[in-house]
This record gives sequence, C-alpha cells and structure tokens, in this order.
Amino acid sequence: MDNRPIGIFDSGLGGLTCVKKVMEIMPGEDIIYFGDTGRVPYGSRSADTILKYTRQDIRFLETFDIKFIIIACGTASSAALPFIRSEFDMDIEGVLDPACKKAAALTQSGKIGVIGTHGTVRSGKYLQTLKRIDSGLEVYSKACPMFVPLVENGYTDGEVARLIAAEYLQPLKDAGVDTLILGCTHYPLLRGVIHDIMGEQVQLVDAGAEAAVYAKQKLEEKDLLCSRGYGAAQYYVSDAVDNFTEIAGMFLEKSVDGSVHLVNIENY
Repeated sequence: MDNRPIGIFDSGLGGLTCVKKVMEIMPGEDIIYFGDTGRVPYGSRSADTILKYTRQDIRFLETFDIKFIIIACGTASSAALPFIRSEFDMDIEGVLDPACKKAAALTQSGKIGVIGTHGTVRSGKYLQTLKRIDSGLEVYSKACPMFVPLVENGYTDGEVARLIAAEYLQPLKDAGVDTLILGCTHYPLLRGVIHDIMGEQVQLVDAGAEAAVYAKQKLEEKDLLCSRGYGAAQYYVSDAVDNFTEIAGMFLEKSVDGSVHLVNIENY
C-alpha cells in the first residue's frame, strides 16, 4: 500500500484520456497531471528538444514525491523515454510498449497501423517494438500532424475533422490493416471519426488507456496501490489556465475548477 500520487504528463490536453482511464480503474489514486500547453505540440520538435522537455517534465513531477510516472505522450514515449529511463530513480512508463503488446495480441491479419505525430513516426520506435514482439507483423505508419491542433481547439467531430482524417487514414485503409494504434493520447478524442472512416473491422488501440492498465498491473505487483476509496487530482499547465480548465472539463466529463495551476516549466 502506498498513498503517494501517480504522475502523468503530456504536451497538452491529450494525456487527459490517460487520466480518465486511471480514474476509472484506480479510483483511489491521487494524480498529478502536467500538460505542457505552452510548448505543444512536441511532435514537430527536434529530438534534442523533445529530450530536454521530457527531462524537465519529469523533474517537475518528482517534486511531488511521485510513486509512478506515465508519459502520456506518444512523441516523448518513443523519442525520449529509451534514452532517459536510466536517469531517474523511479518507475516510468510510456504509451509505446503497452499499446504494441495490445495491438499484437488483437491483430488477426498481422497488419497493424500506427498513427502519431511526426516525432513519433520519425523515431521508428513503434515499428521496432512491434517487430520485436513478432517479426512477422506488417506495420504501416502515418504521421497525422493536424490531429493535435484539431483536438486542442475542440474540433473532434464535424466536416473539418472528417476531411483531414479521411486523407490521413486512406493509405492505412488501402494497406488493409485490421488493428490501428492511436499513437498519440490526443487521438482518442477523434475516435468516433477514426472509427467511422476505418470501419467496423478495424480495432482501435488507445495508447493512453493501455498505459494506465499497465501502470495498475505494475503497482499491484509491487503492492503500491492506494488504500483510499477516492483520490484527488491536481493539474498543472505551462500556459493558459482558463483554456485548459474549460476543455479539460469536457474531456474528463467533470469540473476541474480550482485544481488547475500555472507552472514555469523552464525552472526545472
């Protein structure tokens, strides 16, 4: 039993899909969430910049005596985590490994699609991880850079979202994938649109949700789950508290008024 909080971070709002899953399957846990809204998106940044941002985000969360950190950011998970895991003396997991294991277990045809930011796709980590699980898998990756700004600005449905999604997803449809990894935690907010375009036969893997499931398994194994009935969440952002508060309430389907705070992440 361990009542210390779980830390979760992302480049913006997308990681709230992971927060929501943690609240659902581990309701007793306190959560500290950091959304780097002042520097979103990470996907268009250089590898060195992504490493710098990831280190700062983790150092900030460390100030809360965190027992487990989830990197709820596809870009940081794929481009930074492999290089910085050994730098910190705590359990840190990203969205990549849990999502790949789930997709490999689900696919019937052996054809898996991965969508993510430019940084995620450029790293090639999803491809490498899936091939390590099963060398016979066929992996098709597609960068979808407009998805993050669509979600951040509330365009999660409607004609604009569908037109952009249809163009991005067509190559994956043509390839005949039967499983699609949503390799950025923003993308589940577009799940309805993606599902409609890909069709009933394609199973969608929510990377953030799978990371939450993995975190619960690891905490159970180490007897670190919290004993309380209901935990609390605090949210920290690097810009625009009001904007985050409004949109976060819609994503989480609950009010976050009074629990969102501004932090200067450059101090870490």
